[in-house]
Amino acid sequence: MPAATAMDVRTALKEGIARLASADVPSRTLAAELLLMHALERDRTWLYSHPEQMVAPATAEAYFALVARRAAGEPTQYLIGKQEFWGLDFEVTPAVLIPRPETEHVIEVLLERLGSQDSTPAGEAEHKRSNLRIADVGTGSGCLAIALARELPHAEIFATDISSAALAVARRNAARHGVNGRVHFLECDLLGACAGSQPTFDVIVSNPPYVGRDEADELAREVRDHEPPAALFGGSTGVEIYARLVEQAGLGLGPGGILVLELGYNSLEHVRAIFETKVGWRNVAITLDLAGISRVLSAERAL
Repeated sequence: MPAATAMDVRTALKEGIARLASADVPSRTLAAELLLMHALERDRTWLYSHPEQMVAPATAEAYFALVARRAAGEPTQYLIGKQEFWGLDFEVTPAVLIPRPETEHVIEVLLERLGSQDSTPAGEAEHKRSNLRIADVGTGSGCLAIALARELPHAEIFATDISSAALAVARRNAARHGVNGRVHFLECDLLGACAGSQPTFDVIVSNPPYVGRDEADELAREVRDHEPPAALFGGSTGVEIYARLVEQAGLGLGPGGILVLELGYNSLEHVRAIFETKVGWRNVAITLDLAGISRVLSAERAL
């Protein structure tokens, strides 16, 4: 790549957008903005209020190197090292799945479920919420566990993942958001490290791997070639992991405990059938995302 010439912020941004457009990169304007903000160590407000500010040649060179990597398929989030989720900034690396806005529905559904259970006197309901024990299965970046720790400041949360590299990222995120004292990270498959003879949790949430390996060729190259396979693929069809997860959740939840699962595209019927064939569950509900896709299944353990 030739050395960058002197240019102002406006010119650098326009050139970045053009290079991404030539590579047919989706959301190219946003990507170019984020990469330039990262290279300049400035926010969007500064970017658009200083269009005539000159960009140092070394900074321009670093920026266009990032643009080239994005044009080659690397996700913007990995290039800048972060992604927003639930109004919080999370560190992301290629060791973890990039948090998606759709996963925020898991938190919304859980908080709604907890609210609907608060039919007891106010003091008793608050005491119940203050003593929650929550498991986040397949925590990845820790986005669900950490967001819930912020929303439920007295809850104790256990976050599991099969990947030690992912857990290292999640621990840094927990420290970054000041909840590392209440979120405990465990390296295991699903709830393996939490298995016991007695129910352990009041709540279990999970955004499990739910893409089928048979569907890999249909994924965007950013996802297929760069996000961790263990966090993406739930078996050949993508639904295989749910049966084990529901089985373990049934053992891990006490009476009245809440399970909230993110669903993969076209996985609803398979997952709903699991609950129809297993005793001990009640109040099974489906929540749609903003695109009208069945995104979250929630249920309670029978009393």
